[in-house]
Amino acid sequence: MAGQSRDVVVEPGPGTDTATGSAAEVLSGYLHQRAAEFLRGLRAHAQGAGTGGQDGTGRGGTAASVDVLRAAARRMNGALFTYRPLLDARWADELRTELSWLAGTLAREYAYAARLERLLSALHRLASGGTSGPEAPGRPAAHPAAPTGAVASRAASGPRERGGLPAGAARAGALLDRQLTLARTRAHSAALRALGSARFHAVADAVAVLASEAPLRPAEADGPASAVLGPLAERTGRQLVEAVAALPLSRAGAPYNADGLSRSLATEVRQDAAWDQVRVLLRLHRYAQEVLGPLAEPDPRLRPAGDALERHRAAAAAAAAAASAAATPRIAPATAYALGVLHADQRHEVEAARFAFGRHWTSTPQGATGC
Repeated sequence: MAGQSRDVVVEPGPGTDTATGSAAEVLSGYLHQRAAEFLRGLRAHAQGAGTGGQDGTGRGGTAASVDVLRAAARRMNGALFTYRPLLDARWADELRTELSWLAGTLAREYAYAARLERLLSALHRLASGGTSGPEAPGRPAAHPAAPTGAVASRAASGPRERGGLPAGAARAGALLDRQLTLARTRAHSAALRALGSARFHAVADAVAVLASEAPLRPAEADGPASAVLGPLAERTGRQLVEAVAALPLSRAGAPYNADGLSRSLATEVRQDAAWDQVRVLLRLHRYAQEVLGPLAEPDPRLRPAGDALERHRAAAAAAAAAASAAATPRIAPATAYALGVLHADQRHEVEAARFAFGRHWTSTPQGATGC
């Protein structure tokens, strides 16, 4: 679903010999390709919005185009950040800001939809007597999706098995549906306003120029790719290693972490921010490796570790939404209880994702020495 990471493996573009080309050739070629992908995503998004958002495959065409757009924007952002010393610094910083604004604005409504689907699916599972627990080996990464309007009613009318939630689950689902649907509607309106703004057209024009010309600094970028790009990519890798070292991986050493679940909401937010920073740095490191292509030292940990951190972000955001709903004034005690159980279920998923990340990160990569 849109709103979640769906990165694809990016190969060096045609005509770009990473092993023998200059840093300017390699970096500009990469940026040209990502800019072209971004423009294709914008064009597909505009066409999908004009045809009702369906592309004939059963999945929203606008949602699919936002996935493409966000992936291209993230990669351009990553390259502009890591290799900023080779570019016009002011231009790179301004473009990064605008790309983040546009991609984030367009994706927000899909993120709310994904969060609602996740929460209602989990609530239905819990209300049906299903066990809550982490995404351990053998368990699917995401729960089966259920139709939004039917989940809450089934939660109340279905037979309550041992360990199931009380009837407050129906009202909890309705409250979540109302709050997140309202947030999604507002995000959709914000996206429409953004698409009609002068700021949007300025971003599109800047990316269109980047598709054919990158403002490189010749004195810094004329050397061999391995000698110029390599050290900059290594710096991003060191930042990632330092951020991971600051994480409490020893406390995330079990899929069910009672100590981790005993923290207050304020502590949860601070801890989640540290893990999310690692997610961002890991993504930047992966994108820096993409620019290098065959010059990069392969590390098989990066993809599964990144997937674990994406699950961590989704579960943390869902838990925060459940906690926010539980803070709604004058709700029934049974509703608050159901939301509390749902919050705990998603925090279990958070701890499970941290456990999975620790396992992937501490494994010894074959054919690589690390980041």
